Amino acid sequence: MFNNIPPITRNLIIINIIVYIISNFFLYALNNPQLYNLLSAFYPFSPNFKSWQIITHMFMHAPLEGGVGIMHILFNMFTLYSFGPILEQSLGDKKYLILYFLSGLGAFFLFNLWNFIEIQQISNSLQPLGVDVTEIYRQADVNYAGNIFLNNKTPEIFDLSKKLLIDLKSPMLGASGAIFGIIAAFATLYPEARIGIMFIPIPVKVKYVLPVVVIGSIYLGITGNGGGVAHLAHVGGAIVGYILAIIWKKHLYRFN
Repeated sequence: MFNNIPPITRNLIIINIIVYIISNFFLYALNNPQLYNLLSAFYPFSPNFKSWQIITHMFMHAPLEGGVGIMHILFNMFTLYSFGPILEQSLGDKKYLILYFLSGLGAFFLFNLWNFIEIQQISNSLQPLGVDVTEIYRQADVNYAGNIFLNNKTPEIFDLSKKLLIDLKSPMLGASGAIFGIIAAFATLYPEARIGIMFIPIPVKVKYVLPVVVIGSIYLGITGNGGGVAHLAHVGGAIVGYILAIIWKKHLYRFN
């Protein structure tokens, strides 16, 4: 099967699988989540953030022992396998790689822009209540060895402090942002293409599917009903994919 996949898509799938195997079957099996802490993307002002995470998070996926488990990487790689080869062949290697990584960066940017707004709101609410926000930042370090202490003078203070701590310690990870960029580019370049969707008996034109998915992701991301999924990261990737496809569409058959 891999021999029939164009080289860039094939290598992206292989790298994702290798990273997943190493991080889960070698390190996590030894109760060592260090690779996840190093390569997943934390909020840029969190003590856990490292500059390389803006790239490496695209190759990390939910650990086996989590609620999502292996389905996260399986779904992403199947989607990449379904849409990637066509775009790789029509755009060419360079544009295809640019699309993949810029979409992933767009996902990181939009997700953390929303994070910044939310974290600033929480911090601005806690500081007038006498809460030391810098102490929460210190305790959010994944290597912090002391006891976690959150001010619990009132339920409101405790809940806000806990939310801030979780936001600072919870990374985003996965190729979904980059892959949403690929899906958006595909829908822009081939809007009349029909795809099969679960529970829908007939194929649907992709130009109708993408807006529904994006609007749904925006709603889930803003309302916080995403169930641990970084929906706004998907939107960020889709926006970048759409913009690049619009730019390249005029010259698609002239420059590869």
